[in-house]
Amino acid sequence: MLNLSSLKKDAIIAPNGFNRWRVPPASIAIHLCIGSVYAWSVFNPALTRELGVVAPAADDWSLSAVVWIFSVAIVCLGLAAAFAGKWLEDVGPRMVGVAAALLWGGGFLVGAWGISLHKLWLVYLGYGVLGGCGLGLGYVSPVSTLIRWFPDRRGMATGMAIMGFGGGAMIAAPLKGWLLRFYAQTPEFIGTEAATRTVTENGRLFVPNDGALIEVVSASVQQAAAFGGEAGLYVVGTGDTGAAATFLTLGLAYFSVMVLAAFQYRVPQKDWRPAGWQPPAQPKALVSAHNVHINQAMRTPQFWQLWIMLCFNVTAGIGVIGVAKTMMSDIYSSSLPGVVTAAFASTYVLMISVFNMLGRFFWASTSDFIGRRATYMWFFTLGAALYLTLPLLANVSETSSPLLSLIGFYIVTMVIFSMYGGGFATIPAYLADMFGTLHVGGIHGRLLTAWSTAGVLGPLAITSLREFSTQQAIGELALKIDPAAFMAKFGAPISQLSELVEARTVTLAKLWELAPAGTPDPSSGLYNSTMYAMAGLLIVGLIANLVMRPVDPRHHHTGE
Repeated sequence: MLNLSSLKKDAIIAPNGFNRWRVPPASIAIHLCIGSVYAWSVFNPALTRELGVVAPAADDWSLSAVVWIFSVAIVCLGLAAAFAGKWLEDVGPRMVGVAAALLWGGGFLVGAWGISLHKLWLVYLGYGVLGGCGLGLGYVSPVSTLIRWFPDRRGMATGMAIMGFGGGAMIAAPLKGWLLRFYAQTPEFIGTEAATRTVTENGRLFVPNDGALIEVVSASVQQAAAFGGEAGLYVVGTGDTGAAATFLTLGLAYFSVMVLAAFQYRVPQKDWRPAGWQPPAQPKALVSAHNVHINQAMRTPQFWQLWIMLCFNVTAGIGVIGVAKTMMSDIYSSSLPGVVTAAFASTYVLMISVFNMLGRFFWASTSDFIGRRATYMWFFTLGAALYLTLPLLANVSETSSPLLSLIGFYIVTMVIFSMYGGGFATIPAYLADMFGTLHVGGIHGRLLTAWSTAGVLGPLAITSLREFSTQQAIGELALKIDPAAFMAKFGAPISQLSELVEARTVTLAKLWELAPAGTPDPSSGLYNSTMYAMAGLLIVGLIANLVMRPVDPRHHHTGE
């Protein structure tokens, strides 16, 4: 049986001569596990067609409902981190790391149960709430520890601590994709649409069989090919996307890795310093030599300025990350069908993780030389300009240079995601500069409530604006469709458009196939309003950073 005393802070104080470079690998391992949350969009296609498998069925979960699972996990991350920051100071990183393993791994297991029963609330409870709490505990467990091990390079230390979180999807995206394919089962094939009599009722598609109606979905060549099938009709509920088994496998694997990593944590002895290093006699601007208590820090304007900066920087990136794969396909699949394939979109998600991870180390390490304030100036000014560039590139994709547009889109988004990750990695060092290192773990945990808020704002903005744009595009496109062609394609008159859209029988892509020749694909403009809104948020963050000043001495901590 596990001895809980071996998890406590007093039991993991490093002996003399301990090599501080043994701690970062454990931190990175835990963050690689929990950082797989950034590859959530890989699950979106499977979860939105869990019943139809090859194509969404009427009772399948919508994309907006599935995206909110990611949002709940991020909200619970911030709330758990706010609690765990203070708890971490009391019990040490090992106990917090083990608790994170139990919650994150266990959350996957509960989520697997919910998928198998097709109960969305169980997926929210497992992955969203329990898993989200595990994210928060795992996220804060190494930060203050590494800052104390590396007082000479705070930015680099926090970059190492958080680098793995950004790189988690680099491993998880292909792993999840492989597991989904491994466990997937093709549903029962009925026949082609041309050779099979169908009936449409309340927007649903049925095939008569011995006096009964069997609900089916219509799969295109591309949809069916992903499961080794052919275009035609497939029986709802007879296949398996492999999502439940994938959740189960990942839950067991993540738990094992995180527990092993947590037992590698050590904390330095009191007043420990690296050999030959002395604190600078004249600290840099906005670098305090004093400490501020956790509760007192929340009474300073600097805390809330940093809160706004983190919240809006994260909001601008997190909504895009949640639907990155979908966005890439929406904008470029029609103009570059031979280039932007499913494999290309999955690689795009992988590269987001790579730049997210590299940006955390690069920008945080750079902040050791140019300062935290200057680093955030780059995030907000360059970031706003790049977000405003994306709609222009999307528009070019429908005109003369789609390939050039894709290359520009790829480069711009990768820079954006590097700064998104860099914001996370730089903020703990910014906090240590402003409030000292004594309570930085607790202060950092409470600041992560900004992440919780961003976890709601980002996906809410992108899904709401995208849904509005989609409905508007469908309405405008329907006016150009021949009613007879619509009836032949969907088995119902165009007057039932709203019911067919709600049942997912009609989608923007399917409707565009019936549009007159030369009609531009409206998918490329679905995200324009979102990009403008995100740029506006970064401007607000820029203002908060511009007015940053040192903490008033009356807030300095003077007691034990």
